Amino acid sequence: MGENENSRSSRSFFRDRWVRVAVVCAILALAGMITTAVLSLRKHEKVAPGFVLRDQRGRLTSLAQFRGKVVVLTFIDPYCREICPLTTESMVQALRLLGPAASQVQLLGVDANPLATRISDVAAYTRAHQLQGRWRFLTGSLAQLKRVWASYHVYVAAIQGHIDHEAVVFVIGPHGHERAVYSTQMNYEGVPDQARLLATSIARLLPGHPTLGGPPRAELPPLTPTAKVRLTAFGTPGRTVDLGAAHAHLLLFFAGWLREKANLPAKLAALDRYARAARRHGWPTPVAINEVPTETSAKASRHLLAQLAAALHTPIVDDAQGRLAAGYGVQGLPWFVLSSRTGRILWHHSGWLSAAALGCQVQAALATGERASAS
Repeated sequence: MGENENSRSSRSFFRDRWVRVAVVCAILALAGMITTAVLSLRKHEKVAPGFVLRDQRGRLTSLAQFRGKVVVLTFIDPYCREICPLTTESMVQALRLLGPAASQVQLLGVDANPLATRISDVAAYTRAHQLQGRWRFLTGSLAQLKRVWASYHVYVAAIQGHIDHEAVVFVIGPHGHERAVYSTQMNYEGVPDQARLLATSIARLLPGHPTLGGPPRAELPPLTPTAKVRLTAFGTPGRTVDLGAAHAHLLLFFAGWLREKANLPAKLAALDRYARAARRHGWPTPVAINEVPTETSAKASRHLLAQLAAALHTPIVDDAQGRLAAGYGVQGLPWFVLSSRTGRILWHHSGWLSAAALGCQVQAALATGERASAS
């Protein structure tokens, strides 16, 4: 897993620049005082580095053209299935909280995948998340992108085909100065909190400091494997699914926006094939759980899932606030979790698996769990 010299120096520079603030944020997070790391810049903010790239429609776009607006700038891998969707959804939710004042805000994304720099790559992410008209997702040649990454001290690297990059959001004031930097965490239930924090920062920079809309969010704990939960399934009216203690399941956490990239109907059909084997062997039955916090358009996602559910025996349910993903330790999408009747997680896996591979993994995990209980 080698890194080139430029990548190492970029990462080192970023860490040196923020190390003191990052330590403070880590301490506060451990104390339960914050859910999103906030890296506030000094009072003498610097001018945000300029750039010119092309957006998802091929339009030349410069940072300077948005002077007079608050710019929210982030760095996104167009094919990221983990933290990037949480970042963009928190940005969109922040605009909703600002109401009419959102017209004074511009959302920008810069491509953070050195292996996917085509306009079609950023356009695909924009379509998948229903972000048309909501932002500009920018890309360019690899040399151009490297200059932007370096100027913002954002670490980006492709290591054996895996993309690693800093999950940060910059807030740039109307006069072009960097005013704050936010670090997105892998926390599905925290998206509304991240959005409100971001909206609050933006509002401070807008004329009149507009009041945020929406009711204050109640603090809801994660739903762990021991918590008893009853969810309504898509498709058949009145169909429900029970999770938690006394209910062993193979859970698939996924996102509806993966439908284009992952051939979602075929993947869920494989889960149905596993379900048939599970009935024969007495294995835990499957449940597919859609992560709504990663969806910019929940309405469009629900329409798709209703269509999928009509062709499946495996129930599909929504994790509306990300509480299940947080409680079950989900760290990416798709993510499989095998839970026991006692509320133990026996096995988890990141990425798609065939029905046969699922059967093998579940059988092995159950056997290991039985031996552990007997000892």
